[in-house]
Amino acid sequence: MTIIRSIALFILAALAEIGGAWLIWQGVREHKGLPWIGAGIAALGAYGFVATLQPDANFGRILAAYGGIFVAGSLGWAMAVDKFRPDRYDIAGALVCLLGVAVIMYVPRR
Repeated sequence: MTIIRSIALFILAALAEIGGAWLIWQGVREHKGLPWIGAGIAALGAYGFVATLQPDANFGRILAAYGGIFVAGSLGWAMAVDKFRPDRYDIAGALVCLLGVAVIMYVPRR
């Protein structure tokens, strides 16, 4: 159950961070204005709190592993929201990153 909770928190963090950055991008680069930027700032703030809910107490480990989730999640967001088509190298890189997440977070330690 701890692994499922941890994965769910990583997904929630990715949605908050990637979504927040996307909202700010829309507000600034696409000229959608301050409401979009404000929503993005709020989402990024929420992301900062989500990591504190991870069951592992090591900040560095959580943030390092989250980096892999961010890479894969960013490509997923781009596919879903911006209709981006990743190539095989994008996919291979994301899979390598997710393997890194698994090693950092979920390999049993003594």
